[in-house]
Order: sequence, then C-alpha cells, then structure tokens
Amino acid sequence: MRLIPVVAVTWSVCAITTEFPEAARSTAAGLWGVMFVALATMACAGLRSKSETFSHAILTVLTVIVVAAALGAAAATNVALEAPLRAQVQALGLDDGRAIAIEATVVGKVERRTDDSVAFDATVSVIVLGEDEHAVHGPVIVRVEPADIADSNSIDVGAVIRAHGTARPAYEGSRALFEIDASREISVLTAPSGVFALASHLRHHLVESASRMPGYGAELIPGLAIGDTALVSTELDQAMKTSSLSHLTAVSGANCALVVGIAFLMAAQCGAARALRVLCGLTALAGFVLIVTPEPSVVRAAAMAIVAMLGVLLARTAAGLAVLCPAVSLLLVIDPWLSASLGFALSAAATAALLLLARPLAHGLSRWLPRALALALSVPLSAQLVCGPLLILIAPTVPIYGVLANLLAAPAAPVATVIGLGACLMPWAPWVQDGLVALTWLPASWIAGTARTASELPGASLPWAEGLWGAVLLTAIGLAVFVVLVGAGQRRWQRATVTIAALSLAVVVGIGGGAALLASSFGRFTLPAEWSVMACDVGQGDAILVRSAGAIALVDTGPDPAALKRCLTRAGVDKIDILVLTHFDADHVGGVDATVGRVHSVLHGPPTPDGALVLDSLARSGALVSQVHAGVNGALGDSRWRVLWPEADSAATPGNDASVVLDVRGGGVPTMLMLGDLSAAPQQSLLASHVLKPPYAIVKVAHHGSADQSTALYTTAAPSIALLTVGADNRYGHPRDEITVVLNDLGAVIARTDIAGTIAVITTDTGARIWRDRGG
Repeated sequence: MRLIPVVAVTWSVCAITTEFPEAARSTAAGLWGVMFVALATMACAGLRSKSETFSHAILTVLTVIVVAAALGAAAATNVALEAPLRAQVQALGLDDGRAIAIEATVVGKVERRTDDSVAFDATVSVIVLGEDEHAVHGPVIVRVEPADIADSNSIDVGAVIRAHGTARPAYEGSRALFEIDASREISVLTAPSGVFALASHLRHHLVESASRMPGYGAELIPGLAIGDTALVSTELDQAMKTSSLSHLTAVSGANCALVVGIAFLMAAQCGAARALRVLCGLTALAGFVLIVTPEPSVVRAAAMAIVAMLGVLLARTAAGLAVLCPAVSLLLVIDPWLSASLGFALSAAATAALLLLARPLAHGLSRWLPRALALALSVPLSAQLVCGPLLILIAPTVPIYGVLANLLAAPAAPVATVIGLGACLMPWAPWVQDGLVALTWLPASWIAGTARTASELPGASLPWAEGLWGAVLLTAIGLAVFVVLVGAGQRRWQRATVTIAALSLAVVVGIGGGAALLASSFGRFTLPAEWSVMACDVGQGDAILVRSAGAIALVDTGPDPAALKRCLTRAGVDKIDILVLTHFDADHVGGVDATVGRVHSVLHGPPTPDGALVLDSLARSGALVSQVHAGVNGALGDSRWRVLWPEADSAATPGNDASVVLDVRGGGVPTMLMLGDLSAAPQQSLLASHVLKPPYAIVKVAHHGSADQSTALYTTAAPSIALLTVGADNRYGHPRDEITVVLNDLGAVIARTDIAGTIAVITTDTGARIWRDRGG
C-alpha cells in the first residue's frame, strides 16, 4: 500500500509533462533534486541511527519520496528527451492540413474506428514534403478509408508502407507525432518477414476459417482467441458494449494470464523446477503477444497479466499489489503518454480491483449467497465498481446488467480462448483448424447471445451525468455499494456508515430504476394511450410520430440516434411503416441509424450526396425508397397524407427550401400541416399554389421557429396548435419572437419541446388535446 503514492506521483508527472512538454525539463530537474535531498536525509538518519533521532516511520516516508521522485524524474526526463524530435516535426508545419507522403513500418493491426474509417499505428522513417525528404523516426497514426486498402492482409505488423495524404495533429495526450489521413491507396514497399510473417499467416487463417461459420458467434471467435475484431459487426459491437462484455473482444490481462497459466501448469506436470516453469510461461506469453501483435495495449495487458498471475500464485493480495504498483510505474516511465490512455487506466484499475476488492466482496456476499456464487460475482463486480467511473468519461451510461452478463459469459470465455488459440496454431491442417473453430463457435455463440439478450432487456443502460461530475458521482455510489456489501464492524461508527450507505443506495436505486424504466418500453405507460401525434424531445431537430389504426409514420429523425431510440422505445414503436425525410440536414437525419432495419417505406425530397448515402443504408436494410413531390399521396392506416411541396418541376437546390411538406388528416389524426424547414419565400409560393386545405388543427412550425416566416401562410392555415420542435438553449435563438407573436395573435396554443419535453396530441370528440411531458 505504501507504493500507491509512488504510482500517483509517477502518473501525475507523466500526465502534466505530456500535456505541457515545455515543463518537462524543469520538472525533471526539480524531482531529481528532491530525490537527492531525500537520499542525503536518509544518509544522515543512518549516521544518527543510534540516537534514534529518525523514527522508522520517517525513514519509510523518505524511502517512498526517493522512489516516487526518482520514477517521476525518469518519466519527465523521457518526455524532455522526446522534445527535439517533436520540435523537428513541428518545424515542418504539419498542423495545417498539409499534403505529405510518408514511409513507415506498421506496428499495429488495422482496426475499424467509430467513424467507419480504419487506422493503424506505424513508426515513420521518412516524411516527404513536395520534393524534399526528411528523415524522422517516431510513432504516427495512419487513417484510411476501407475502399483505399486493396488487400488489408498485406498491411500487417512488420510491413513497410508508403502513404500519401493530409497531416493533422494527433489527439491530446497521444504519443503519436501526428496523424495522416491517407487519400489514396496505400502501397506496401516490403511485406512482413520472419516471425511477423508467421504471426500474420496464423491470424489471417483463423479469421478466414471463422468467417465460414454462421451467426454472431462466428464474429467473436477471432476476438476471443487473439483479439482480432475484424469480423465483429457494428450491431454486435454495440451489444457487447451495452452489456459490459466488450473487454472479451480484445486482448486483456485475462487472456495473457490464461496463456501464462496453461504453460506454467504444463511445465509443472512435466516436473520442471519453478524457474523453468516461469521461463515456459514467459516464452508462451511472448509468442502470444507476437500473434496478437505487439502494440502498446497488448504489451500493457501482458504486463498486467504477469502481475495478476503473481498475485494468484503467491496467494497474497499484498504481494500482488506490491508488484502491480512498480509495474505500472515502470510502464509509465518507459511510455509517459500512457498516462492519457483510458485503456491503460482501465487495465490498471481492473487489476487493482481484483487484487484488493474481490476477496472482501466475496466474503461479504457469502453472508447471503453460496460461497462459490459469491466468489464468482465478486470478480466482475469489483471490476465494475472501479472501471465504471472511468467508462463514464467516454460514454455517459451505466450498464445495468453488466455484472450479470459477465457472470453468465465468464465460464465460456476461457474455453473459447483456449480452443480458439489451438485453432489459430493449426493452419497447416485445415480440417483440424475448422473442427476447432466449430468447437469455439459454441462458447462464442453463448457469449454473443448473452450480450444481445442483455442489451435488449428493458433499461439495459441507464443514462448518466457526463464528464468528471458523472465519474465522481458513480465513484461515490460504488463506494457505498462496497461498504454495504462488505458489511459493518462492531463499532458504532462502522454500523452508522453502513446504514447511511444503504439509505443512499436505496434513494439512488429508486430514482435510477424509475428513470431506466421510463426510458424503456415501460415508458409507454407514462404516455397517453390514445395519442395520434407525438413530437419527440430530441433536442434541436425534428422527429414527429404520427399514428393511425396502428400504423406509424415518422417525420425526420432528429440529430441523435440515441435520443430518437429513447423516444421510439418509450412510445413502444418497433416498426415504422413510413419514414419521411423532409431534407438532409443533420438536425433532420442525424438520428437515422436508430431506424435502420425497422422501416418499410421511405419518402424523401431532393437528396444531397451525403443524403444519398443515408438512403442507400436504408435501402440495404430492406426499406422501399421513393423521392416525392407535390401531388404524391397515400394512406397511413385509416388516415390520408398528401405531399404539398416541393413542386414536381422544381429545380430547387436540396436543403431547407426543398423540404417535403405534408398534409395529414383523417383516421383519428387531427388535420395537420408539417412545413419542414421552409423559409418565407417558398412558404409564399406554397400559399400561392392553393394546395392548402385550412383550417389546420396542428401546424408544425417551419425551421424550429426561425424569424424567416410568412405571416400570410400562418394566417391562412389558422392553426389551433403550433408545434415548435426546438432544443433548449440553442445557439440560434429559436423560436424567435417574430413568429411567436404571430402565433399568439392567431390564438394558437404553442407547444415547445424545449420547455415541455415530449409532446403528444390526442384527438377527442371536441377537437385536439395537448399532453406535455413537463407542464401537463
């Protein structure tokens, strides 16, 4: 435990000096000075030991200061030594999107990123600017569109490549000197050779064999065995994250510990001495790291696996922690930029949790559960309590069923890893490899099924406060959970602490559980059952549901898939009969991913190039896509709809003024006019076309209530209800006073999503009635 301050100091120094590299030199000098002063003080203590001037406690503190200062100084010195290289790159002026070419050696596997591009780590050797070549040796990140990789198998660890593209700064805290967005096909100058070629051969044959298996289980086989996620679909990836199982699809300390443990036990069965057993374990680990690619995250996982194995083998939590702290500190000294890596923080935190929290949690849980079950629960629970607050920083949601999903998946994961590794090592006997892959498919399918089931349960993820405050809040709740489960001591203050923690948890569970239920399909019970029109609260954007005789239309999707998905789930909408995309601005189509796979027909206006991609995605998911214009009409349940705009022969540029305008009426739907984002000029043209059939019970006000409106159109429409789909505190000042004054003068009831939240309209015998999420 005395080494924890050493880790804290080292980590802090690394974080500060990598963020402010100009301070690295002075920080290193200061810490070296502190170390020597502490050493001198300890030397004086040794000379005066007989007089007992210095107590043992003071000597312990001085020892911690010496070690912490030395490691912190070494890390700061490392950053300072990198400064000339970074200055050399900065002098080349690569921060302004300059076109460059590079020659580099690939050091990481090609992986898909969240923006659908692929990227890999490389070590650059030459930077070409125009006709000038500059010799530079340092880490870079290469990003490229999948279409620009002719053969991804040829770009593997050990390959020397040449890439042309645009340079941009790396993300904050990255060790990379810069990133390059490759703009054309990457050429391979030298293919991997030696052990790198062998490892590449093993990886690609495993992926090829797994790809021939059916279902989601096949997608997980390479990930469970060697951390290769090339086959994992977006849908399964999201399910794994929602169920807190995504750590299984990448190499972690558990994989490395399993490899070391198997080699260690096999050597022990052969009667090998302890030293030889350790050597066998480390050799097996080195081979595993080579297969899964020796990138920083894998090397980190290997180090953490060694620490965890030592803690288990010695059966001493303190011993495990005493090795963990120096291991983390030394990794930070070697690569100070790891201090900004969330993956590194999660790896270290999970290992510390297993060493420190699993045992007391198992003891506490055994008061209510069988000991074996308590022990099994303590492992994922301890990791969840410690890693949850860190994950809030990248995704402000809490996986409600994460511990249960991990408990169910835990028995299958090591089986899949061991058999999958065996399959990876058998490319020279295809029938044996395919047989082992088929066996691996069984536990992999169990894990995939667990992930998909957990992610689809009501309230699978609880929305949480974002940023640092969200992490602090979840940390406090985790601490309360730990206190309650571990139990009270005999002293009064200990019992009072447990009582306070239990009461706090009861309040949080009540509030959080209610919020989770409202965000799930149970939320439909908080809505009026007979709604016919619903304006979803999706922020600054449009997403309006229309329902008639059980048929559903959705007009636009808002800017955010998550917000739209919450609204659809709460409304109990699983299938969308008609999706209308009035135009293709982000605040109207940004949430379209939440509708893919559940839409029957799509009606849209003139598409932009990006809009064409959206339509292609919907078509590939099975939707019937049609561009519409004035005069097109159809049915939704028992209601009828007409397209009023744009005109059939219109040459309008795609955008606001070419928005699809709809008239919907009948079948239990109040007469409704939806104006998209039309500005005043096309509104006047619409009015002049004499296609309106006023009065309208509902008018969806154009462009979120901007000032560019036609008073004459609204006067003619004579709305009883004016729907304003607008985001709270938006930067546009919507809705503007100019239109709200007009609407008030017309006697319309104004319903705003920024104030009322989700808004529903119910058809009654006497007209239309408004229901508001906030405000009645």
